[in-house]
Amino acid sequence: MTDLDPEPSAEASIAPQSPVPPRLSLWRWITEGLRASILLAPRTAGAPSPWQLIVIVLIPSLLMLALERLQIAGPATFNAAIELNTYWAFAITLWVGWLTLSRSRADATLSGWFALATWAALPWSLLMGCMSLAYFRGWLPAALTTPSAFWTVYGGLLGIAFVAGVRLMARYVPRQAWLTLFMPGMLAITALGIWDGMQEQERVWQPDASAAAAAPERPRLHLTQEIFEAQQAVWQRAVDGIAPRRAGEAQVYGLVFAPYASEDVFLRESAMVGTLLEERFDARDHVLRLVNHATTSDELPWATPLNLRRAVQAMAERMDREQDVLVIYMTSHGANDFKLASSHWPLTVPWLTPKELREALDAAGIRHRVIAISACYSGGWIEPLATEHSLVMTAADAEHTSYGCGHRSELTFFGRAVFGEALRKTHSFEAAFAEAVPVIKQREIDAGKEDGFSNPQIHVGAGIRPVLDQLSQRLGKN
Repeated sequence: MTDLDPEPSAEASIAPQSPVPPRLSLWRWITEGLRASILLAPRTAGAPSPWQLIVIVLIPSLLMLALERLQIAGPATFNAAIELNTYWAFAITLWVGWLTLSRSRADATLSGWFALATWAALPWSLLMGCMSLAYFRGWLPAALTTPSAFWTVYGGLLGIAFVAGVRLMARYVPRQAWLTLFMPGMLAITALGIWDGMQEQERVWQPDASAAAAAPERPRLHLTQEIFEAQQAVWQRAVDGIAPRRAGEAQVYGLVFAPYASEDVFLRESAMVGTLLEERFDARDHVLRLVNHATTSDELPWATPLNLRRAVQAMAERMDREQDVLVIYMTSHGANDFKLASSHWPLTVPWLTPKELREALDAAGIRHRVIAISACYSGGWIEPLATEHSLVMTAADAEHTSYGCGHRSELTFFGRAVFGEALRKTHSFEAAFAEAVPVIKQREIDAGKEDGFSNPQIHVGAGIRPVLDQLSQRLGKN
């Protein structure tokens, strides 16, 4: 240094520093993460403190654990080792995030991004968890129980969560090309998570072994070659068990169809109606039950549209098609497009339409038909099925739900009132319906049905009324 050089000052020797962003509150980190979940820009900078990051990650983990716990009815035990094994996704996500952010600007901190990303994914993860919970507990609406519908909605939620995560990372990196490091990694993590969840393995929550006897796990259908082959034999036995027609006046044949395996109420109702027809309508060995349920695959034919057509034809071949009466009882959930819900996971069963049933009956040439449909919106079946020689009654009109088809119900309100009670006092379907309607209305009021009276409907053709009147008189004398 020469005498001409000025001596540096203390201020000049200190390099300028970027201002330190203010520390955000825990609530602010959470709300900004939720903003990111709906694709809004988070208004944050810097990083959360270590304790904030712990809480930010812990709360979503506890919420998801609570949802998984609700999937099990009754006592359950927690397997901590299994829960720790699920945190591989956290580790890989952090690594993918670090790899992407290491190329970004200096204020893009890994902990800040991870805190926001955790809450950006949470709303969609909770919705997916609720769908799984509803499936396991039988609360899922009928329209979402088919594999295609379930995975369409589930995949949509998963897609929104993925887009929110990518959008959040895009706000941290200055060049969009760097997202090519992030997107494949997140897709791989998502795919691995789905694959891992579908494996047959121990879960975090397990039914308490001490309560297993009192609350056994709900049975599930396991599709095997043996099951398929056994079903052929079950079908043949069922058809061969239909007794030959007895000579004489008009006789009753019964066909009971219960295609929804996820609710035990339909299994119970099908058994009740089948027994009633045998005992009250002299139809012993003239009743065929088609049922979807995990416990009946080696006893009863599956309730599928194809089996229904075959069953109608089998009945037609054994009865007098011009003189006898075929009583068809159908019990399931119903949709507002008038389809009858079917479910027998993992077997794919198409939903039944009124048109399909009408075509099967017309093709079989069965003249006299009594058809009862216990399902929501079942009033939409009357017009397609109504003929001069048919009686059609439904649990609801075309605009309302019926009641009593939940997992805690013993019988549906319609099935119980009409077949379980009124028809035990009369042999007239028309009289039983008239007696049951006010009973159903009062029970719906008492139960707090929120969408109004189900308003059961009936059609009685002029040609079938005298046939049923004669049948009722004859059975009343026995």
